Amino acid sequence: MSVVTRVGRLPVEITRAPMRAVRPVMLRNLYANPEKELVRLRANGLAVRIAPGTYVAKPDTVAPGEAWKPVFEEAAMAYATAAYGDQVPVLAGLGAARHWHAIPRAIGVTVIAVPEQHRPVTLDTGGRIVFTRRDTTSIDAIPVQAGLGVMRVTRMEQTLVDLVLRPELGGMPAEGLVAADALVPRVDLDRLTRLLGGLPKASGQRVRTWLAERGS
Repeated sequence: MSVVTRVGRLPVEITRAPMRAVRPVMLRNLYANPEKELVRLRANGLAVRIAPGTYVAKPDTVAPGEAWKPVFEEAAMAYATAAYGDQVPVLAGLGAARHWHAIPRAIGVTVIAVPEQHRPVTLDTGGRIVFTRRDTTSIDAIPVQAGLGVMRVTRMEQTLVDLVLRPELGGMPAEGLVAADALVPRVDLDRLTRLLGGLPKASGQRVRTWLAERGS
């Protein structure tokens, strides 16, 4: 068993985990009974369970007795990161639209692209994740520094395309198309043109027609 180096009372094996998110299987070399230890850390106010079997460490600036829960989209990305690995999942669709402030109000659902089929998940801390299966290595996304760590988010151009092609993903099609409208004046047209050129012909034409109807 490895020697546990601690930051306060939390081992760095947890605080330095991507998005500060861990599952018991990730701590087998640290604890004899990681499930029990994570429950103890939660009871002591050092960690928060975001879903069954998945926990995030509180920020170092938050006291153990202080009430705290992660921002919904960050909690969702923490869950997906613990499941698929660092920099593998990508915040997309409605979730990316929220990140880019194309949807100004908080909503109870987000969309994350992952490389395998995954059922929707409702987080203990609130909100529902809808997963979409995609090759996340080929998505036009950028790393973004968030409160829990670095996460990947689709660029505005990719977000717009995703919303136009699949506005129903996440169950809020009207909001998705309104968000796409909000992104139109903000996108880089050259980047968008290149992105459309790499799409299947029918998909690219669908987005171009949608843009043309809006005078773009």
